[in-house]
Amino acid sequence: MIIGVPKEIKTDEFRVGMTPSGVMECIKAGHSVLVERGAGLGSGFEDTHYLISGAVILENADDVYAGSDMIVKVKEPIEIEYNRLKEGQILFTYLHLAADKRLTEVLCEKKITALAYETFRLNRRLPLLEPMSEIAGRMATLFGAVHLGRYNGGSGRLLGGAVGVERNRVLVLGAGVAGKAAADAAAGLGAEVVMMDINTERLTYLRDTMAPNVTMLYSTHDAIVEQIKTADLIIGTVLLPGAKAPKLITCDMLSLMKKGTVLVDVSIDQGGCFETSHATTHSHPTFEIEGIVHYCVANMPGMYPRTSTVALTNATLPYAIKIASTPLPALLKDELYVCALNTYDGDVTNEAVATAHAMAYKGIL
Repeated sequence: MIIGVPKEIKTDEFRVGMTPSGVMECIKAGHSVLVERGAGLGSGFEDTHYLISGAVILENADDVYAGSDMIVKVKEPIEIEYNRLKEGQILFTYLHLAADKRLTEVLCEKKITALAYETFRLNRRLPLLEPMSEIAGRMATLFGAVHLGRYNGGSGRLLGGAVGVERNRVLVLGAGVAGKAAADAAAGLGAEVVMMDINTERLTYLRDTMAPNVTMLYSTHDAIVEQIKTADLIIGTVLLPGAKAPKLITCDMLSLMKKGTVLVDVSIDQGGCFETSHATTHSHPTFEIEGIVHYCVANMPGMYPRTSTVALTNATLPYAIKIASTPLPALLKDELYVCALNTYDGDVTNEAVATAHAMAYKGIL
C-alpha cells in the first residue's frame, strides 16, 4: 500500500503523523511512503531523515493525497484539505467527529474509510489516546498555574502557595489518564487537589496510589457546584469515547466561582465539558467570561511537538502497519478496528457520532 504523510496545517500544529523510523518500519513491511516536504520540521525531523529511511519526498500536499491509498495524520482534516481526500481512501488520524458535523458529512460523501485514534479500544483502554492525554493532563496543570498569574487575568495565586500561606485548590473533573496526569502535577506543586469521577473503582484505585494531598469525590451536579466555589484552578478531562463531552459546568455556574479562577478544558476536542468553552489556539490560548479565565487550546500537545510526535507514533505505528497490510474485509472482522472505524463506504459507523449529528448509523459487525 502507498501511505501518505502530509504536513499538518491546523493553526499552531507542529506534530507529524509518522517519524523517519516509522517510515522505515512501513517500508520493511512492504509499503511505500510519500512524505510532504517539510512535514516533520516542526518536530525536529529533516527531509533528509525521511529520505534516508526510504520515503519519497513530494513538494506539496495535493500530490501526497493524490498518490496515496492511506493517509496518516495527527489532526482531523480542515476545510482546505477536504478536496484533497479521494474516494475510497483510508484516513488514520485523530478525528473527533462528534464535534464536527461538516467533516463527518465530507467523509461520508467521499466514502472515506476513517479510523480514529481516539476510538480505538483495547479492553477498557484507549491506547492511541493515552499518550496525548498524559501530556495534555500535565500541560493543563502547568498552563493553568501560569494563567493564575495576575498579568494573565488570574487571581494572582501561586498554585503551591508559600510558607505561611494557604495552599491553593485544584479541581480535576475526570479520573482517566489526563485527569490523573493533571492531578499528579498539581499535587507535586503542592496544591490541594480534588478529583471527581463517577467510576468508583477507578477512584478507589487512585485513592490508594496517589499523593495524600489528592482527595477523591464521586461526581454529581451538587458536588461539582460545591467544589467550584473554592477552587482556584478547574481542569476538565471528561471523555465519552467518540461522543460529545458532557457539559459539567454551565454558564450560570460561573457566578459561583471566585474571580480569577482558571478553567482548563482538556475535553475541547470533543466539544468541551464547560458550556462556555470554545476552541482556542496556542497563539491566543485564553478568553475571559465574567472574570473567569478559560484556557481551551484544541491541540495542547502540539506545544511540545517533538515529545508528542514520538509518544504518539510509538503507539500508532503498529496499527498503521496492520491497517496497510490487511485487506479491508478481513480488517473489519476485527472488533478492535471496528471500534476505531467512524465512517465507511458512505455511512457513519460510530454510533456516538451518528447520535451527535442526528445521522443514520450503520453497524459493521
